[in-house]
Amino acid sequence: MSVRAAILVIMYILLAPVAGGLMEGVDRKISARMQGRIGPPILQPFYDVIKLFNKQVIAIGVFQSALLLCYLVLMIFTGAIFFAGNDILMCLFVLSTASTFMYFAAVVTGSPYNTIASSRELIQIMTYEPAVLMAGVGFYLVSGTFSVSAIANNDTVMLFKMPGLFVSFVLILLVKMRKSPFDISTSHHAHQELVMGVKTEMGAHNLAIFTITEWYENSFLMGIVGLFAVTGNPLSYLGAAVLCALVFFFLILVDNASARVKWTQMIQFIWLVTFFASGVNLLVLMLIR
Repeated sequence: MSVRAAILVIMYILLAPVAGGLMEGVDRKISARMQGRIGPPILQPFYDVIKLFNKQVIAIGVFQSALLLCYLVLMIFTGAIFFAGNDILMCLFVLSTASTFMYFAAVVTGSPYNTIASSRELIQIMTYEPAVLMAGVGFYLVSGTFSVSAIANNDTVMLFKMPGLFVSFVLILLVKMRKSPFDISTSHHAHQELVMGVKTEMGAHNLAIFTITEWYENSFLMGIVGLFAVTGNPLSYLGAAVLCALVFFFLILVDNASARVKWTQMIQFIWLVTFFASGVNLLVLMLIR
């Protein structure tokens, strides 16, 4: 590993939860303004996590804490692989493994609410995995490599050759980041906070670990969005930041403008878009190689 890669990995480990917490704070603030409210401070997510860590340690399931720690470690490992410039396909496989530990952490409690929510979590994984893997294959077809560093230093703006794959990936971000209309396994909305799906039976410390892990995951996902715009030109990083900001605002807008759909509708819609947008895009890339 080069010195630059090591620095990026350390920055991810230290700064990703900060970036993720700020994104959640901005999300809450913009959502509140869209709904005619003032909203909480942008730093409120950090206050919430600190408060959770100061509460009494309660573990509903014997193995829940260990499974959530595995979820956290695997998510950190996913981002470390990505920002070290290694194999993007390996990143996506580790990401899938981390999601599996999230499922186990939810189902291990035996609560009926968690059982239903964990089943929906599996449905969500099944829904977004094709689009995620197709995006990885698309990066390979354009750049000729799975190496993140080689993709980032490519002369081609991936977005121009992967528009369909980009649309599919942004769509599944609504699922990954638990936004309406696809937040079927949990929700952040006030009228649903009494029963919050996979988070219903989490004690304070476990909920804090879960929240921090989501911050790592969201930072990693925004990194992939930025990869669609990054090239060997240093100025492209500015374009990547703008693209990430636009995508993030789009996710907030859709979250506030739509109601939750049934899981069958989610699968049908996302798979349909994935099949046509990503599938056709991959077919074109294979034909023009």
